[in-house]
Amino acid sequence: MRKGAKRKGAAAAAAAAAKASSSSQENHKEEDEQQKTSKAHRAKRVKASKPETEPEYFEDQRNMEDLWKEVFPVGTEWDQLDSVYQFKWNFSNLEDAFEEGGVLYGKKVYLFGCTEPQLVPYENKNKIVCIPVVVAVVSPFPPSDKIGIKSVQREVEEIVPMKEMKMDWVPYIPLEKRDRQVERLKSQIFILSCTQRRSALRHLKVDRLKKFEYCLPYFYQPFKEDEFEQSTVVQIMFPVEPPVVCEFDWEFDEVDEFTDKLVEEEALAEDQKDAFKDFVKEKVREAKKANREAKEARRKAIEEMSEETKAAFESMRFYKFYPVKTPDTPDVSNVKAPFINRYYGKAHEVL
Repeated sequence: MRKGAKRKGAAAAAAAAAKASSSSQENHKEEDEQQKTSKAHRAKRVKASKPETEPEYFEDQRNMEDLWKEVFPVGTEWDQLDSVYQFKWNFSNLEDAFEEGGVLYGKKVYLFGCTEPQLVPYENKNKIVCIPVVVAVVSPFPPSDKIGIKSVQREVEEIVPMKEMKMDWVPYIPLEKRDRQVERLKSQIFILSCTQRRSALRHLKVDRLKKFEYCLPYFYQPFKEDEFEQSTVVQIMFPVEPPVVCEFDWEFDEVDEFTDKLVEEEALAEDQKDAFKDFVKEKVREAKKANREAKEARRKAIEEMSEETKAAFESMRFYKFYPVKTPDTPDVSNVKAPFINRYYGKAHEVL
């Protein structure tokens, strides 16, 4: 073979190799571009598939929204407390009362709570509901530092210091002021609070436990004669088995006739007549003595009272607040009543 032919063959082979190498590089470039494009598409797809969440909006808590919850519902059975708070009751009427133009605006106020079981409409049917109620007492000083303990089952009424039942008047701090020191605040709102922990109830004796359920906020109005001072009726619970429970009015009832009637009705055994008569007479003596002492104590209290205190008692006002009607709570508008309890009597205004 000629040398020229060999050189031409070698040159052709080299050109073919160069072309193949160039083609291979172009293929790699295309593959790289495809991979980049594929990754970009995947990245775009992932980004596009991320759901967009709408911003959440929370309703601002009102400045005194928790006021009614902070007030202890005196006399409510412990096992009923959860049922009181099962509804989101709205006491905006109580909150508004502290605003300018409201009945409590700019005044010193003492608040206590209670509950009233009532049959009310809810979700198209009638239901027994424990309705929370807040009583506001407008007064320059605490209306009382005592608690009354009385029930049908308890024969003797007790008037004890609040602290004996772990209760006391404490200042209420609205939300917007809770970052300040209590000592620096000149609070005008005081609530009746109880420090008895529910978790410790199981350690209490039954009688002590029941005392809480029979508590009533106590109030003594020296300028108003107590209805029980005027009463001539005594509650009788004669200790036999079963006990004889009745009312005896010493103004209209005569002991012998009253006793004979009970025997006739077979409520009292014949051989218990004399013991029953003695029991009734003793109860009447105790009641008359209590009435005399109450009248004397009231007269003495008025005599020793300063003119400023007299004016304060005469200007005291009681306001009774029920929850306002909302779509989520039972309608209590038809069961509102001015009566507070046997000590406070009736409210000046029901809201």
